[in-house]
Amino acid sequence: MEIVGTQFIDGKRIGKSATTFYSYDARNDESLPYQFHQATGAEISAAAAAAAVACPVYRATGLEERARFLEAIAIEIDALDDTFINVVMLETGLPEQRIRGERLRTSSQLRLFAAVVRRGDFLGIRIDTALPERQPLPRPDIRQYRIALGPVTVFGAGNFPLAFSVAGGDTASALAAGCPVVVKAHSGHPVTSELVAQAVVRAVELCGMPAGVFGMLFGDSVGAELICCPEIKAVAFTGSLQGGRALAEIVARRPEPIPVFAEMSSINPVFMFPGAIQERGADIASGLAASVTLGAGQFCTNPGLVIGCAGEDFDRFSQYLATEMACKPPAVMLNRAVLNNYRNGIKTLSGISGVEILAGAATDENSAFACLFKASSELLKVPSRPLEKEVFGPVTMLVAVQGLQELLEIIPDLSGHLTASIFAADSDLPNCKPVVTALECRVGRVILNAFPTGVEVCEAMVHGGPFPATSDSRCTSVGTLAIDRFLRPVCYQGYLDSLLPEPLQNDNPLRLRRFVNGEWSEV
Repeated sequence: MEIVGTQFIDGKRIGKSATTFYSYDARNDESLPYQFHQATGAEISAAAAAAAVACPVYRATGLEERARFLEAIAIEIDALDDTFINVVMLETGLPEQRIRGERLRTSSQLRLFAAVVRRGDFLGIRIDTALPERQPLPRPDIRQYRIALGPVTVFGAGNFPLAFSVAGGDTASALAAGCPVVVKAHSGHPVTSELVAQAVVRAVELCGMPAGVFGMLFGDSVGAELICCPEIKAVAFTGSLQGGRALAEIVARRPEPIPVFAEMSSINPVFMFPGAIQERGADIASGLAASVTLGAGQFCTNPGLVIGCAGEDFDRFSQYLATEMACKPPAVMLNRAVLNNYRNGIKTLSGISGVEILAGAATDENSAFACLFKASSELLKVPSRPLEKEVFGPVTMLVAVQGLQELLEIIPDLSGHLTASIFAADSDLPNCKPVVTALECRVGRVILNAFPTGVEVCEAMVHGGPFPATSDSRCTSVGTLAIDRFLRPVCYQGYLDSLLPEPLQNDNPLRLRRFVNGEWSEV
């Protein structure tokens, strides 16, 4: 395993700046023997320029060629050996089974987008043929399809070192759209990032893609400068609300503002209906505790708020949940900064008037204990929304409401979230419809009788939601519609057929599904 610690720019390893940093063991915060060099301003500019040079060449690649490139990246990632797995475990504190599962998800995403590219429907082909005899005015021939936005900056995420990082869903969907990618590697797992980037570069070389189609830069402070490069046309980010808002404010000041697709903050409320608690309260409590503490609670879909109807059944459920949470062993978090933020978050929750601790609230030197709080429903009505401020880690909050009416009054004022889960028995179903209708305006995914911490990578998945869950609720970062973020429509009016892009030509040489004169047509 060779770790160079320098930038990936235009197919080369460049730069050894004086500003360096090391990787750390997540379990004890001890440094690992791998040094990395922070990208300089000149290196940042060079990476963006290389992506811009590669863009017209890569955008013009055939769909089959592009699909094979995505599959080649998947093959290279699947081929990474046990040394790689062990490094990811060291840098993140995540267990082996989680890492292997996440690697499979990463390569599966790449293969899914390869399939999307092959079928071509992402191009959104629309054709209105000429009507020269129309009165009072003839209609010209008008045709539309979608092209790549241009080079995209992807910020590697800390909590998903593979699936939301160097070759994760943002990179896969951008490459599928025809956009070169420049990754800002996450400094919490730089060795992992380098090894994955090496795999991507091998695929670039194997498939004969332009070298600048993929680049990666190291260093905490490089992101702000990178997204200001005029060559960059979009940004994909997964992280904190503070970080996402900062990026959006930076690009808004550019001479040419660009979109920021940021997934930021969500506590994913869970709604417990009375019949479900009566029928299987203990089982739900056990499953909820497992969901809250999965991966040390470091999931963007972690259920951080549990709402039920006040009464003996909900009190009993609360006791079940407190017992389950108290039994969970302390967990290693991604790094020391994340652990310290968790400690501070627990301290903040503990200091809110009307909030009571039911289980946990302790951390040892290197790990976090699961915590359970309960609070008055009145705190959900406070404009500052103290119960909806995300605490990243294994913690959740119980709130009892006085019935369906109070619940329906609360939901419209909730912040935006990625998910909402409803647990209901058959007897509860008549009351579910108005709750679902209200939740549709506040979340991207409404789940029935299941926990939110599983995000299936498939065609129909939505992993997005109203602010502050994401910066643009029209988008998703998981599922095939993630490609839409990196495309824009172009219209061709009055063109000779021979001058049109291939997908828009009359003989449709690529045999793509198209919307022609108001009807879907498959040639």
